[in-house]
Parts: sequence; structure tokens; C-alpha cells
Amino acid sequence: MKLFVDSNYLSPYAMSAFVGLREKQIPFEIALVDLDRAQHLAPQYASLSTTLRVPTLSDGAFHLSESSAICEYLEDRFPEKAIYPTDPQRKAKAREVQAWLRSDLMPIRTERSTDFVFLKRSPAPLSAAAQSAAAKLFAAAHALLPEGSDSLFGTWSIADADLALMLNRLVLGGDEVPERLAAYARAQWRHPSVREWVELPRGGIA
Repeated sequence: MKLFVDSNYLSPYAMSAFVGLREKQIPFEIALVDLDRAQHLAPQYASLSTTLRVPTLSDGAFHLSESSAICEYLEDRFPEKAIYPTDPQRKAKAREVQAWLRSDLMPIRTERSTDFVFLKRSPAPLSAAAQSAAAKLFAAAHALLPEGSDSLFGTWSIADADLALMLNRLVLGGDEVPERLAAYARAQWRHPSVREWVELPRGGIA
């Protein structure tokens, strides 16, 4: 298998697909796509990704983009080591979390880009819109995360990696985050496959 990711390793969606592959213990090769040089728009990449985005997974002659689709494909293709809860309702909730994090909370994603997560840059204070989005995130996370647990569904799932990244946009940006949620985000950041992505070399990025 080959996973196409952004050359700076900043995409949260590339991280999700990378973590899914690592959790499944599937051998794969990383291929870097330079978004700044528009390599994702080149005809060669367009032949692999109909959406012209990263990540894209190549499994032989089959190619698939969009991280949640990739994770669901991996779950169906390699069910031996689950990255989603096995209970159908919990699995559906995990997918709900993933879909929500990818489609909502835009002020947080804009004002706390993954530059602040992975490159340790200092952000400006949150706008009123981002503060409102943060309050919405905290309320949902509190409702989803069982008291005293470091995972959403009793055992680790790919939705934990995605939620922790959204929370860490704020934690690592120096914003005020409820301690229970900050502790959860820190614990998820220590998960081995997540940690591997976090520690990928980005030293040459301006």
C-alpha cells in the first residue's frame, strides 16, 4: 500500500489515515505531495485522487481519498484489528464524531491551524466566533467522553485521535481548555501511532 500525504506532515486528515494504517499494522509506503507547489493538481496525482486532495491511499490498482473513507475501507478490508468500536451503535457514534470534526468548527480550524499544533507557533487570541466554536466543542466532548476515561468508547478508536487533534489545536495554542478534556488530549497524544505522526521531522518548514 502507498499513502499520499502532504509533504509538511501538517494535514490532520493525513494523520488520521496514517494512524489507521499503523493501528492495523499494515505495511505501507509514504509518498509526499507538495501542496505549495500544487502537486495535488498535477495529472499524475489526478489519476489517483478524484478529489485532488490528501490523503490518498493506493491499494494496488484501487485508489481512495478522504480520510474517513480510507479508515472505513481499512476497517472493512482488514477487520482483524479494529480501529472502530465493534458495537454497531458505538461505531456509528465514532463515525458521527469524525464527520462532525471534518465539517464543523471552522473558526477553530482557521485560527488554530495545525501549524500551531505541529510547529509550535504562537497564535493570536481567539475571535468571538472561535470562542463560540470552542464552547460547542467542549460541550460535545464532555457529553461524549465518559468521566474518568481516556477513550470515547471504552477502548481506543480512530475517533479518539481525531477528537484529540481538534482539542490540541487549543491546548497547544495556549487557550483555556477544561482540564478533563486537556488531560484526555494529552493522553491521546501519547498513543504510539499518534505519537509517531507527531514526531515526524518538520524542522525544515519555514
